[in-house]
Amino acid sequence: MISKEQFDLEIDGIITNAIREDVGDGDHSSLACIPTSAIGKAKLLVKDEGIIAGIEFAKQVFAYVDANMKVETLIEDGGKVKYGDIVFYVEGASQSILKAERLVLNAMQRMSAIATKTRQFVDLLDGTGTKILDTRKTTPGIRALEKWAVKIGGGENHRFALYDMIMLKDNHIDFAGGVAKAINLTKQYLKDTNRDLKIIVEARNLEEIKEILDCGGVDRILIDNFNYQDTRKAVKLIGDQCLTESSGGINEDTVRHYAECGVDYISSGALTHSVYNMDLSLKAV
Repeated sequence: MISKEQFDLEIDGIITNAIREDVGDGDHSSLACIPTSAIGKAKLLVKDEGIIAGIEFAKQVFAYVDANMKVETLIEDGGKVKYGDIVFYVEGASQSILKAERLVLNAMQRMSAIATKTRQFVDLLDGTGTKILDTRKTTPGIRALEKWAVKIGGGENHRFALYDMIMLKDNHIDFAGGVAKAINLTKQYLKDTNRDLKIIVEARNLEEIKEILDCGGVDRILIDNFNYQDTRKAVKLIGDQCLTESSGGINEDTVRHYAECGVDYISSGALTHSVYNMDLSLKAV
């Protein structure tokens, strides 16, 4: 993953762009009927159940909109919530609360859904030693939020983007002319450009795994779309030569079976691309 400094820049960019998109030249609904001097208070109300996420992001949004707003947190990120729970109170200029409201809700509803789904996978993997990973199958423009939510849910982040890790998948391998050629060209590229990036290589069968191991210099092998029997064979073949990761349509019904094959990681795009937003609302007190 990227550095904390780069991650913080991503979050700042999301807030700046989202406020630009939503507020434009002014929240005229609020400007029209609420005095600038009016002070208000609102509560973040849960109308669902699951894992809450995005509270720290909400605080950053409120601070960006109006540094004088104050937030009283009752439930922390990663906490279990149920219908009727109050997550926090925010107090300050009424116009400021309303200006921040939609961004806070949009972000927290999605982040909470992702954290909830991630926690389900984490619980299913309990005791196996296998970790659940996200992917790049994220919503364009808010990847940092979605990967943050995975962490809050107890999962691990895969690479952030194309630039912070080498990942040679089927198309890379085919375009390069084979597994060995793709790996050797990659190692030479890293040497020529003086880059220190980890290398993950996708394998489509046991023969490709043997080729990858013969090349050496790979940090992790992605055992993609293997059945349970072949996954166990792959894990045994790889041994401690590098880390292992299973992927390819793995869901709540199959994730523990793959973990029991002995892989170090399981990646699932479903953590971020197949969720239903948690129902939350910001209500005036």
